[in-house]
Amino acid sequence: MLLVPFCLKQFSRFEITEETLFKEAHDADVGQNSVQQYSLKKNDNFILAVNGNTIELVLDKELDREKEKEINLLLTALDGGSPQRSGTVVIHVTVLDANDNAPVFSQAVYKASLPENSPLDTVVVTVSATDADEGVNGDVTYDFGHVTEDVKKMFSIDRKTGKITVNGDIDFETVSTYDLRIKAKDGLGLSSYTKVIVDVIDVNDNSPVIYVKSLANPIPENVPPGTEVGIINVQDADSDNNQQVRCSIQQNVPFKLVPSIKNYYSLVSTGQLDREVVSDYNITISATDEGSPPLSSSKSVQLSVADINDNPPVFEEQSYSAYVSENNKPGSTLCSVSARDPDWRQNGTVIYSLLSGEVNGAPVSSYVSVNGDTGVIHAVRSFDYEQFRSFKVQVMARDNGSPPLSSNVTVSVFISDVNDNSPQILYPAPEGNSFMTELVPKAAHGGSLVSKVIAVDADSGQNAWLSYHIVKSTDPGLFSIGVHSGEIRTQRDISESDSMKQNLIVSVKDNGQPSLSATCSMYLLISDNLAEVPELKDISYDEKNSKLTSYLIIALVSVSTFFLTFIIIILGVRFCRRRKPRLLFDGAVAIPSAYLPPNYADVDGTGTLRSTYNYDAYLTTGSRTSDFKFVTSYNDNTLPADQTLRKSPSDFADDFGDLEGSLQV
Repeated sequence: MLLVPFCLKQFSRFEITEETLFKEAHDADVGQNSVQQYSLKKNDNFILAVNGNTIELVLDKELDREKEKEINLLLTALDGGSPQRSGTVVIHVTVLDANDNAPVFSQAVYKASLPENSPLDTVVVTVSATDADEGVNGDVTYDFGHVTEDVKKMFSIDRKTGKITVNGDIDFETVSTYDLRIKAKDGLGLSSYTKVIVDVIDVNDNSPVIYVKSLANPIPENVPPGTEVGIINVQDADSDNNQQVRCSIQQNVPFKLVPSIKNYYSLVSTGQLDREVVSDYNITISATDEGSPPLSSSKSVQLSVADINDNPPVFEEQSYSAYVSENNKPGSTLCSVSARDPDWRQNGTVIYSLLSGEVNGAPVSSYVSVNGDTGVIHAVRSFDYEQFRSFKVQVMARDNGSPPLSSNVTVSVFISDVNDNSPQILYPAPEGNSFMTELVPKAAHGGSLVSKVIAVDADSGQNAWLSYHIVKSTDPGLFSIGVHSGEIRTQRDISESDSMKQNLIVSVKDNGQPSLSATCSMYLLISDNLAEVPELKDISYDEKNSKLTSYLIIALVSVSTFFLTFIIIILGVRFCRRRKPRLLFDGAVAIPSAYLPPNYADVDGTGTLRSTYNYDAYLTTGSRTSDFKFVTSYNDNTLPADQTLRKSPSDFADDFGDLEGSLQV
């Protein structure tokens, strides 16, 4: 209640605040003529309260300056006289402002959209509040209400203007919506609040991220196509189209990505794997979103292929050849085989062994052995070229896988010849077996074929290339021998002065290193027929004169036994008349088997020369003067061979004993 005491005047002015009461009234009359009653024109805010002589203007309803800044009241006073008088006064009331109004925002809720990654000081929104009061009571300032420190780091507000700006890094993937509480306060502390909702707009600023959820590593090389080997997950922190991702494999590899549930892919094989071709795959997976512009990322997946024992050992050569000289030492190395297995570790570990078999009826293991680790083949025994020249063995290479795989290879062992065999003379036969003499016609011309030395060598190659040489002869200038053919020919015509009995010592040498040789004696009689042959005693006497002095003792011993020997010779000559003589040789190619050594075998290219002559000898029975008949030779210069004589050793024991002793070397 506002009591305003006053005196009646024509006009009164009062200034009161919206919350002030006035107490004041005054009347100068007295008695009955004084003011007896008052009346106040009806209004919305004041009433009169009369208490004796005190008139009180009572504020009946709260004033509101924001509605009515000034109020005019009409007060009438009536006295008690007669005639009754009255007076009026106008009361002008000025309502002063009081801070009775809080600031009021223009919107209850503000909404704003803000692209993420907006730069600093970007204006988000401007809030506005008004205060109906005046002066200080109507000055409004802005500030954040109850918000977190993170919001204060992201945004700032101008206290005077209410402008909200970006103060930090706006990231949609961190916070997509901000709810800001803004306070407006007037000068004397009245405040009000509003809400600002800031929606962050997604920008394609995040590349897809690839995660390998599972991976079978390593994978066996025998997995069938279509086998799942891994699961891939792709995530993109953006939204909408910026979040849509396409995933693929760029390289030419036997793998592909098969979409599964959302953002998941299966990594599956598309072809047959082979560790021996490619043992490791570096698979690059690319992911691209559908933003504008699109962003992409990639991830490499290392995938190893596990080995399976699917490859047998393979020899480096299809076959092997080993060469060894005969008479080798047991344990000597023949050759080395090598097999490669492209598998890994124990699947690629190769072990060598010999396959069972026989060589010349004996187990192959008795000839050679193989080192299981290195593949080196050794000789178990010493080889003889003359027994066998080559043989084959089978070597197996087996890996250590499960189950093991293997392959075989043939190793041919060739034995090379060593000059370990001396030449063997087939004709003339060794004196211990027979005793032969060739007849040379007195009319033989120079170059005529007289006889031939036939020899063989069990060796081969140049070790069997034979050469013939006369090392001693009764008459050195009369006969010559073909170096390679062994044919004995006259060097000149036969003369009467030539000794009837000729003895040649022939040496046969091979071409080996070192050279080996053998010698034989060839007995020749210069005569047209047997009837012309004088008594062996006289011939022996002539021949003894040509012996060397060193052998005179042997000649004396021979003379002492002459008579006994002569009887034996006579008996032998008569025996020869009654039988057909043996075939000396049927030809250079066909050699009587009696002259062949037990271990001799014909060898192609051994060096033993073949003759171009064939001989057929016939001896008729009858008297001592019977002739020998030979067919014509293929060579015109061949001496007719009907002068060949063969006798037993006892027939010539005395006649040629001294001469042979003097010519042997």
